[in-house]
Amino acid sequence: MRIAVFASGTGSNFDAIVEASRQGSLDARVCLMVTDKPNAAVVGKARSYGIDVFAFSPYDYSSKRDYELEIVRELKERGCGFIALAGYMRLLGKTLLGAFEGRIVNIHPSLLPAFPGLDAIGQAMEAGAGETGVTVHFVDAGMDTGPVIAQVPVTIDKEDTRADVQRKIQQVEHALYPQTIHKTITKLMKEVPDYDETGTTERIGQNRY
Repeated sequence: MRIAVFASGTGSNFDAIVEASRQGSLDARVCLMVTDKPNAAVVGKARSYGIDVFAFSPYDYSSKRDYELEIVRELKERGCGFIALAGYMRLLGKTLLGAFEGRIVNIHPSLLPAFPGLDAIGQAMEAGAGETGVTVHFVDAGMDTGPVIAQVPVTIDKEDTRADVQRKIQQVEHALYPQTIHKTITKLMKEVPDYDETGTTERIGQNRY
């Protein structure tokens, strides 16, 4: 299975996905890294792994549809059939969602539906929450609103700093995300006999496992 990873920042979850793929715990190969930040640290990481990069600036296009059409072309040229968002800081539009329906997942640092959107860790700490967590979910047109696939709670101790909570969250993310991607892809391929890695299957439902 060939997958693409979308990221906008340092790419710590990108690292975890690639390493899991190399070690064999994730039965998939990362065929492309897509970023909307051409100078993001994740670009150098992808190139160091020998993974193709599609880096673009949304401001170079007249619409979201235009740059998403180009992304879809890049994905299909490489036979990518599944997308994992890993700190990609843009909502997806109809073009990508339609082309890869039921085949896009995201990871978020909270127990959704609590603390969606930006700075979930900061939101949790400001609220005085004693617990937050990590959620992997299917992606829809909303902000962190797609069906939940997996969740793991993370305790926020009274003495924890923001850096402490972030470190706890990332430890969970780096184990949970590759594992969940593997399970989701495995289930998808079992449930859809005519599954086509190039992304041309007519319709794949958003099924939880």
